[in-house]
Parts: sequence; C-alpha cells; structure tokens
Amino acid sequence: MRTPTIRDVAARAGVSKSLVSLVLRGAEGVRPDKRQAVLAAVEELGYRPNAAARSLSERRTRTVGVLLNDMRNPWFVELLDGLNSRLYDSGLRMLLADGHLNRRLGEDLTRTFTELRVDGLIAVGTLQDPGVLRAAADRVPTVVAGTREPILPAVDIVANDDEHGARLATEHLIALGHRHIAHIAGQGAVGDLRRGSFEATMREHGLADTAVVEQGDLTEEGGYRAAVRLLNRRERPTAVFAVNDMTCVGAMSAAEASGLVVPRDLSLVGYDNTYLSQLRHLWLTTVDNASRDVGRRAAQHLLDRIADPARPATVDLATPSLEVRGTTAPPLAVA
Repeated sequence: MRTPTIRDVAARAGVSKSLVSLVLRGAEGVRPDKRQAVLAAVEELGYRPNAAARSLSERRTRTVGVLLNDMRNPWFVELLDGLNSRLYDSGLRMLLADGHLNRRLGEDLTRTFTELRVDGLIAVGTLQDPGVLRAAADRVPTVVAGTREPILPAVDIVANDDEHGARLATEHLIALGHRHIAHIAGQGAVGDLRRGSFEATMREHGLADTAVVEQGDLTEEGGYRAAVRLLNRRERPTAVFAVNDMTCVGAMSAAEASGLVVPRDLSLVGYDNTYLSQLRHLWLTTVDNASRDVGRRAAQHLLDRIADPARPATVDLATPSLEVRGTTAPPLAVA
C-alpha cells in the first residue's frame, strides 16, 4: 500500500491542499467544520506529515537542541518535563545531548545542533566550558536554564533563586536550634550563590564563627568525602546543608558509616527536591528549586526569542520553597 499524501487528505476531506496545510500547522481562521473534516481524514488515512519537506517549505526544523550539563544528574528530570511540555504544546521537539559525553569526546555539541539547523538551543546546568555557547548564540536563539552563567548578549537566563533557597535551608536549621552548621559547597555560579547565602545568613544570626564550609563536587562521592572531613573535626557540626541532593545522600552515608543516626545526631538538608529526596528510606529535607517551572519558563523564553531574536536578554528567577521531611530535627542538647 502506498503512503497517503496531503493530496489524498484534501480529496477525502473535500478541501484544498493549502487548507490541509493550514490545519496541520494549527493556523487560526479555519472554519471548525473544515478543520474537523481535515482531522478526520488524517485519522482515517493514517497520514503523517513529511517533516523534511515541511522543514524546507517553512525554513525551520521545529526542533530545539537541549544540551545537559550531565544527564546522570536526577534534578534534570522535572526540568526537562516542564521544558518538553511547553515546547510540545508549540509543535517543537527536543534533541538531547549530554555535556558529560561532550567533555569526554572533546566535541562541541552546540556545533552539531547548529549544523542540524535547530530552531533554538537551551543549555541546562553549569557547562564545563561556557564559552562554547557564545558562537552558538550568534547563530541560533539561545536560553540558559538552571544556572546563572554564562551571561551573554541576547541570551536569556532562567533559574531558581539560589540565594533565597540557601537562606531557607540555613534558617530552618537555625530555627531548630542548631548553631554548629556546615555547608558542603558546589562549583560554578550556582555553587557560589548558595555558599554565599549560607555564609551571609550565618553572619546575620551571629553564627559566623561556627559556620564551616567543605568543598564538594555535586556528586554522591564528593558529598561522602566532604562529610567525612566534617565529621572528623574536633568540634563536629550538628547539621549539614548540602549544595544538592546527590551531595546530601553522600553525607548521609558518611554519617551512617560513622555510627551517627540521622536526624538524632546529625541533621541534613539537601537542595533540588529530586526523586531521590522523596525515596522513603532517605526522605530528605530539601529545597524545592521549582525545576518544572524553570523548564516551562525556559521554553517560553526560547519561544519568545525565536519570535524576536533582538529582544533584550533577561534573567528570570523562580522562587524555591523548603520541603521538610525526615532528616532534620533539633540538636540533642536542645531537643
């Protein structure tokens, strides 16, 4: 059986080929009865538009390149869900690339996206080499999501308010009565913002002398090693605020390996509210960074930039919230 064509759809629906094209593009101004006739014919015939031909005629591919910092990081899941739902509503599809693989192979995946003539590009998370976006942004509408770098002309940034989120986590621990609080820090602009907010909040509460920072690398292993160093201090902290949930899981493992009970002996707060934090045997107190909302906003910014590439660059911050679960409690001395 031959594959049905747009002409077959037009004949079945009793309309012109150009009207079928209007309906398939979702154009306004088509009479409801004509639109329904075309959609019914499409369904009956099993017609599928020729994407390549449509791309040539419209001079766009209806695809968006999405470059992830590291596909293994679970916080991307909800962000991608929000991103994809908004793009799909607008008839666009995502092409994903893994920045971790990009670094291993030494390839510039943004160049691959531009060679595929994507309609837009979204960089998600802190990239190892932010400079790779500069050339791409000169050729295709670009948005940065989930981080605050790099700052480039005509590139929108959509992220959560990291400073506010870190303040929520720190003040939660202080309100419980903790005074010896440590922070396992991350890397890049996001890590710097969360660390700076932690330190500022501790100072404001007169606790600068008992604030401790250990450097992590956003991974579970990095969190474990940083927590071991913290727990081996002469005056160990009674609470730890970790830069993300992965780091927090590593800190929890270190606490258990040291014979400590969470949260009785050590309170823990993560960041991102990933699915890991919601696993019953972990049940992390964590900052919800509104990742699905960030994804939807990033998609909308890209749609707006595709429509008007010359519009001024903006920074759009979603408001985080604190999810209190089972890893925080007052320290034993004030319980």
